[in-house]
Amino acid sequence: MPTIAVADLERFATRLLAAGGVPADEAEVIGPSLVDANLRGYDSHGVMRLPFYLEALELGEAVAGAELETLAESPSHLVCDAHWGFGRIQMGRLVERLIQKAQAVGSAIGTLKHSSHVGRLGEYCELAADAGLVSLLMVNTHGAARRVAPPGGIAPRLGTNPIAMGVPCDSGHLVLDFSTSATAEGKVRVKKIAGQPCPEGWLLDNQGRPTTDPNTLYGDPPGTILPMGGDQAYKGFGLALMIDIFSGAVSGGLCARETPRTPKGNCVFMMVVDPEHFGGRAHFADEVRQLVDFVRSCPRAEGVGEILLPGDPERRLVHQRRQSGISLDDENWKQLLKLAERLQVPAP
Repeated sequence: MPTIAVADLERFATRLLAAGGVPADEAEVIGPSLVDANLRGYDSHGVMRLPFYLEALELGEAVAGAELETLAESPSHLVCDAHWGFGRIQMGRLVERLIQKAQAVGSAIGTLKHSSHVGRLGEYCELAADAGLVSLLMVNTHGAARRVAPPGGIAPRLGTNPIAMGVPCDSGHLVLDFSTSATAEGKVRVKKIAGQPCPEGWLLDNQGRPTTDPNTLYGDPPGTILPMGGDQAYKGFGLALMIDIFSGAVSGGLCARETPRTPKGNCVFMMVVDPEHFGGRAHFADEVRQLVDFVRSCPRAEGVGEILLPGDPERRLVHQRRQSGISLDDENWKQLLKLAERLQVPAP
């Protein structure tokens, strides 16, 4: 299992993207963004995505240098078409404009359709929190990449449809980012490439039977990922259904359906709020601070060292991995080395 220094992995990712046809200015944003996902423990959204991003570029499912077209706009809303541009680039542009609008009028809602994979949602909520803003972000899979069956079903109907929320906080931003399924599809893909079984409770085969074999998810017919919620999976699936509507229907994109093969990407719904225009930024900061302190002061069960809040585990991993480097499993690393050999990019 190789361990690579963060700066080396960022350079390697950026060079692979550029050698694969991504413009230098875009590669310099996307590469570090993928490594940042690894830093925070989201390996499913990290550098393992590089071969898939470049494959999407070759297939025309991702477009280098695409414009972000504004379809409709007001002081408090923005409707955009990404024209299948790289998700990190187009989402970055959307977030930047939403932040400006929210600071001006108090809140802003933006949507995006025809975007390639936008990556880790929490990154965009962190950008908003850095500006002192509260955010809510959700995406679907643009009618493709269905992975999750409804409770009692045995065929996929929805994507893993993640949701993220971000809150600025003096002691460290609170960022909640999770799939509405038992796990992200990318984590199953990591296991598949690594030749490892998945944990119990992630997958069902195409007959609706529990399995730990990641290959079943990509079979014909495919298996499915369980909705989040265990015995109350209807909650995770219900949330995923609403996210599909907010992201796909509101944006003018697609909700899940039986369609001919469509590009794998995301429709996006994002809301950004400036507390200054509501209860006031000082009041907001005081309330968040006291709430965080109150929750952390909760009496702990035996053997529990501390109470963790959203964002805590990621910050610790960032500190740890910046010191020790990022470890990748052998098989996923081999995929990157094959890509590097094909593109004639030196590996770290």
